[in-house]
Amino acid sequence: MPLHIFEPRYRSLVKDALARDRRIGMIQPQRAEEGAPLYTIGCLGKIGEVEALDDGRFNLVLQGEARFKLIRELDAATPFRQIEAELLDEEDCPALSPVERAGFEREARRFADAQGYSVDWEAVTRLDDESLIDGTSQIAPFDIASKQALLEASGLAERCELLVQLMQFFGRRDSDDGRVTLQ
Repeated sequence: MPLHIFEPRYRSLVKDALARDRRIGMIQPQRAEEGAPLYTIGCLGKIGEVEALDDGRFNLVLQGEARFKLIRELDAATPFRQIEAELLDEEDCPALSPVERAGFEREARRFADAQGYSVDWEAVTRLDDESLIDGTSQIAPFDIASKQALLEASGLAERCELLVQLMQFFGRRDSDDGRVTLQ
């Protein structure tokens, strides 16, 4: 995931991570206010490529490594929040069935058309299931709560099913007034 780091607290976080093991945890607050409680599931990522800009900002690529569960937030003197967490054991995800994959691709085409997105569908068909579902989860234009639900899904099939439901729901919004058309 490409990130542009410009806020002072996150600049400090990146500098700290680069001096240690290049890993950072990302976890969403439950509300858009300073000090809001955090969701219980987040993702550990490793900083790959990094470009340090002259003004102190960073452009970097963060590669997701594992999900974690929040145990508690620490009382830290750093400008960024710190937590104690445990890594979640990830079971090997079986591939999607051909029916699941076809259903996902069909709904993704409908959603992309409704949103006016241009997609290289031939390239999509060459993606493995995990890259397709996880990549779509990252780039889809869903709200924070929906993204959090995708992160918390216990496996690939569950995440795929949730993505289909979200595309159906958000794909049916009337563009003029934001209402949802139920069918």
